[in-house]
Amino acid sequence: MTKFVDSKFVKKISEITYASYDHGWDERNGGNVSLRIDAADLTEYEDIKTVKKTLELGFDAKPLAGQYFLVTGTGRYFRNVINQPKLDLGLLQITEDGQKADLLWGFEDGGKPTSEFPSHLMTHIERLKFDPTHRVVMHCHPTNLIALSFTQDLDEGHISRLLWKMQAESLVVFPEGLGVIPYMTPGTNEIGRATAAKMKNFRVVMWPHHGIFGVGASLDETFGLIETVEKAALIYSQIGAQGGKIKQSITDDQLRELATAFNVTANPKFL
Repeated sequence: MTKFVDSKFVKKISEITYASYDHGWDERNGGNVSLRIDAADLTEYEDIKTVKKTLELGFDAKPLAGQYFLVTGTGRYFRNVINQPKLDLGLLQITEDGQKADLLWGFEDGGKPTSEFPSHLMTHIERLKFDPTHRVVMHCHPTNLIALSFTQDLDEGHISRLLWKMQAESLVVFPEGLGVIPYMTPGTNEIGRATAAKMKNFRVVMWPHHGIFGVGASLDETFGLIETVEKAALIYSQIGAQGGKIKQSITDDQLRELATAFNVTANPKFL
């Protein structure tokens, strides 16, 4: 029998969560990830055919009815997932009425999905309207980006331009820029709705004084998106450590040339 714990999905999410911890983005039980998996990719696993329990979602996820999600658990440490995936991960299927999720695998010690799972599902719903290949939502706490939320105006155009100008890769990787929501209490449907609304125009959203939400077609792509944003914020922090005086920088014209060279469209509101 092919076991789901040996699947490429469990292996990859275990690697990504450890890498995120190793980068310093997920202290203690900080951070969460969800991966949408197609039913056709699950047919070979015999140990996910029985519903272990059914969980209330607390909001209407009917647009995702029947969809499968591999998600990290609430209160779990990213550094541990790689060694105990059957405890720290769960495979869930959204029920047909969209109000609940059936647990098919994982959380073997009685665990539950991350408290941000409704926020993840809201973002999945929104992104699927724009790009059906998007199947990953990742939330973590990148140090230097969080620091920016204390020292910079919480203006999307300002922060996006700042990050674009820190390195050539930024504009290429996130040409639409960075979405920003006001500070809100995490783990609530309110912050989930605010984040999902931003996902109409962005693939990465800052939660001021807290962290970041990113989406992508794969775990690697989503991790790389957040990694690029955080690298740009790190460079800005290093500039401050070196005295803060910028003698030269990437210009607006050079950003436009960069967009043309890599065939991306820079957010016209920010340039």
